[in-house]
Amino acid sequence: EKRMTIRDVLKSAFSWLFEMEAQMNGICDKMGEASPEELETMMEELGTIQDMLTMHDFYIIDSKVEEVARALGLTAIGLDKDVTDLSGGQRTKILLGKLLLEKPDILLLDEPTNYLDAEHIEWLKRYLQEYENAFILISHDIPFLNSVVNLIYHMDNQELNRYVGDYDHFQEVYAVKKAQLEAAYNRQQLKDFVARNKARVATRNMAMSRQKKLDKMDVIELAKEKPKPEFNFKTARTPSRFVVETDDLIIGYDEPLSKPLNLKVERGEKIALTGANGIGKSTLLKSILGIIPPISGKVHLGDYLEIGYFEQEMPQGNKNTCIEEIWEVFPSYTQYEVRAALAKCGLTTKHIESLVRVLSGGEQAKVRLCKIINRETNVLILDEPTNHLDVDAKEELKRALKEYKGTILMVCHEPEFYEGLATDVWDCSQWTTRI
Repeated sequence: EKRMTIRDVLKSAFSWLFEMEAQMNGICDKMGEASPEELETMMEELGTIQDMLTMHDFYIIDSKVEEVARALGLTAIGLDKDVTDLSGGQRTKILLGKLLLEKPDILLLDEPTNYLDAEHIEWLKRYLQEYENAFILISHDIPFLNSVVNLIYHMDNQELNRYVGDYDHFQEVYAVKKAQLEAAYNRQQLKDFVARNKARVATRNMAMSRQKKLDKMDVIELAKEKPKPEFNFKTARTPSRFVVETDDLIIGYDEPLSKPLNLKVERGEKIALTGANGIGKSTLLKSILGIIPPISGKVHLGDYLEIGYFEQEMPQGNKNTCIEEIWEVFPSYTQYEVRAALAKCGLTTKHIESLVRVLSGGEQAKVRLCKIINRETNVLILDEPTNHLDVDAKEELKRALKEYKGTILMVCHEPEFYEGLATDVWDCSQWTTRI
């Protein structure tokens, strides 16, 4: 709601306790006019409410709110900031914080590590390991999954199957089960033999015998393989030696987010930007691109640059279908070429014909990647490209970026993604003013 601060939203997790406090204050206001009998009833009611408030830590709500806000990096944004002025990623973190403060009997978490940096993921990991109630978690962050879950439910071929253990153990068991299913399926292909040999006198009896075996079997259907993405970036002409240089660059909006920065990015370098949320990583990328002006200082871009930019979020209010989204960037493409480009990124026909805004975060990311992959670039500026992507898409993206001949400047909070890919890692906490 408008005019609600981050602190207000987090404290609303305890709204029922504030209602009890208001009820207690209402009783206190009436006590001066109450009869002795009414007063005794009121005192009993007050005692009950007081016990409930104390039991549920009502008098330390502010410190609990501060603790969760600090753990999720919200204090860096400012707890008195109006939530309507925040990005989608920041609002997602606030809702996660509110949910954790509510401590429900069952916690439902859909990709909770998106928008969290390594330090905050560590805190959430410890929180879930110690959580006394149940939680159901969807995540593509495998190290995180392995550290907090003890049951896996896997949806495959319209069936939901239960596996005891962590994700790595599930993969081992699932691989064995899949091999067994494929072997059983191959044995069941006896029906091809039956169909071919029923009419031939010499083999008719053998065919009938095998038909009886088939009649006793349950029909086995193999799951359709889901489309796997193929990311192959096109490379433009070689740019100048220095791709980006900054002179005493200070980034920020109303106030500085950084000390004066003198940075150099050379052709062919692949740099990962790391550090806590809210310290200016995305702001630096936007300042380099000229999307937002710096507070002071200069950005110098090299010659012959063809830049591909992956934003962390899709702009609000997008009413395009996936086909229209690609056509806007590549108007000369035929519909077949647009569909083929999207399919190559791992999208099904159903996804391709849908509105972009109804797709999942991972599917939207694939549409945005499709726009970058199909034009020639020599510099990629990527803001959290792994957010929402599934395991297969992450692996394929990492392979494609390792093979890419151009320069990469990438914000990423997943060490297992940028290790072996980045030629250098910049810790942005070294120059931020937010710490």
